Amino acid sequence: MVLAPLARSLEIHIKEPAGKEVNPYLLPGELLLCEASTVFKYVQEDGSNRGTYGKLVCTNFKVAFLGYESASDDNEPQFKNKVIGENDITLHCIDQIYGVYDEKKKCLYGQLKKYPEKLIIYSKDFRVFHFCLRCTKEEEVKRIVSGIVHHSQTPKLLKRLFLFSYASAAPNSPDAKNRTVMFDTFKDWHEELERTKGNVKYEVVSVNEGYRVSEKFGVGLAIMVLPFSKCLHFPKNRMTALYKCPNSWMDNSAHFWDTDVKWFSLLESTNWLEIIRRCLKKAIEVVEQLERQTTNVLLIEENASDLCCVISSLVQVMMDSYCRTKFGFQSLIQKEWVIGGHSFLDRSNHLRKSDKEEAPVFLLFLDCVWQLVQQYPPAFEFTETYLTVLSDSLYIPIFSTFFFNSQHQKDTIMSGESHNAQSSPLRLLTVWDWSVQFEPKAQALLNNPLYSEKPKPDKSQRKTTRFKHHRQLSLPLTQTKSSPKRGFFREETDHLIKNILGKRISKLINSSEELHSNFREFYDSWHCKPVDFHGLLLPHIEGPEIKVWTQRYLRWIPEAQLLGGGTVAITTKFLDVMEEVQKLQKQMDEEHSQTAAEDADAVPTLRNSARLSSLFPFALLQRHSLKPVLPTSTWKDLEDEEDLAKRDDEFVDLSGAD
Repeated sequence: MVLAPLARSLEIHIKEPAGKEVNPYLLPGELLLCEASTVFKYVQEDGSNRGTYGKLVCTNFKVAFLGYESASDDNEPQFKNKVIGENDITLHCIDQIYGVYDEKKKCLYGQLKKYPEKLIIYSKDFRVFHFCLRCTKEEEVKRIVSGIVHHSQTPKLLKRLFLFSYASAAPNSPDAKNRTVMFDTFKDWHEELERTKGNVKYEVVSVNEGYRVSEKFGVGLAIMVLPFSKCLHFPKNRMTALYKCPNSWMDNSAHFWDTDVKWFSLLESTNWLEIIRRCLKKAIEVVEQLERQTTNVLLIEENASDLCCVISSLVQVMMDSYCRTKFGFQSLIQKEWVIGGHSFLDRSNHLRKSDKEEAPVFLLFLDCVWQLVQQYPPAFEFTETYLTVLSDSLYIPIFSTFFFNSQHQKDTIMSGESHNAQSSPLRLLTVWDWSVQFEPKAQALLNNPLYSEKPKPDKSQRKTTRFKHHRQLSLPLTQTKSSPKRGFFREETDHLIKNILGKRISKLINSSEELHSNFREFYDSWHCKPVDFHGLLLPHIEGPEIKVWTQRYLRWIPEAQLLGGGTVAITTKFLDVMEEVQKLQKQMDEEHSQTAAEDADAVPTLRNSARLSSLFPFALLQRHSLKPVLPTSTWKDLEDEEDLAKRDDEFVDLSGAD
């Protein structure tokens, strides 16, 4: 058996195509800065030379690859983002750039003396782009490489962000259907207190109007006061010395198989899942104090806007079913994170000024929420796809939601821009207007069709309803000693796992593992009862229950997908039944109506579950890798083709004789 000739016959060589003119689609305010033609983009998921030629462009908003060959209908994604294409990377989403010189990889930054023959771009949403520049003109190589490195890696001024260019050029018409509470007015806070029955113990005052008391917090968060109420000083949540762990990614399928055996041990070494478990456990401790002991809880943290945001938000998701609806969850983020003063600008390092402040705290929160979503799907109005695109929106600079450190900073910048602007004042978009990114059909995938809607209570039930949990004002804590840094990883190894870890996350919560008996009794007793999807929700926090968010971290790896399987296949079957029931109901109600007959014959958009991937909607059809689906040990045995060709075929006795 000889495999070497077969392997050589499968090898695909790069051939330069005929030139073809393609032009990028530019958003309002977007400017083309530099471009390069005849750039070869490799297929990411295998180690072959497969790929396509096209044009690589850099604008003041993104880096985009425009292929000369149009995509086939089979590969056309049904979940399209109107702002960011499949081969687009916003400048804020670019994490690291490497050049390949004589098969050696080198990180690119600053002024370049020599230009690479290959370009590798690592993005913060875990995509990896490989470009070959051998067929590109030398002058174009210099311009495109220098342009991408400069505009994505160089420190910026806040006023120079594309956010303001887009706002000044694009017409802004707010989404009338968006019912997200922004918490930027006293009215919003009054209504929130009335909704949660918090006006019994709390009151809204104008003490921080004009940011007279605190510039860190918005008007709402600084005006929540607690008169004459007993407070429990909760064991302090310490965000210890956060360290930068150099990111690395899964370059292709070969690296996936190479790390297959040690994947779980590498995952454990990052401590990421343990951090998630501790955050959920800390939130349950707070819930126990609020729910069973009816004690007010004061969260204390050094800057009061990182872990306080995580824990207080999780507590409300667990206790308040309104926060598990789409608009309720968005309002929660506005209240606890945006108005609460979380430093999105610094934590995401949007200005490229300091890696020391960068930490994926918001991603940590979304991952904790995902754990709840996958444990109790009917309790949430939104899907994991919603959480994934929300995390992606963190790096799209046309929305103001995640690009300021505080409401005060935003108001200060906007007031300065208004004075400088000759026309009407700028109106910045919020990420909650999903029509900017997705068409209605795509937006439907953000909503959970299996959501169990809360029945409307009668008047007698409304009288007895009382929410016992209230977000307290988080007070600054005196600076504590930093704990020693954990280990560093080498950039060249442990690709996927380090990416899950992200940047600068160590033990976020140094609480004691010795839980008091009341907590254990509360936790165990709740899990012994039937789940009320509109009541209190407590997550399972035992080891096997805390899982990897595969759609977020592994969606670009074909081997991590299940063709025709996973949650999407189950959901599709439910949708089939639901749609059939709706059609039958229409036929019964309008038996003689022609319109009803036409609707009954309509073909569902996404019903062939065999064509769907478990990572749908980011992977509709599985793109098969050239490497077979074999265990790593088996694949490594096949790596040396010459030795394999010399082996004698194994004889298997099929006669059944003893």
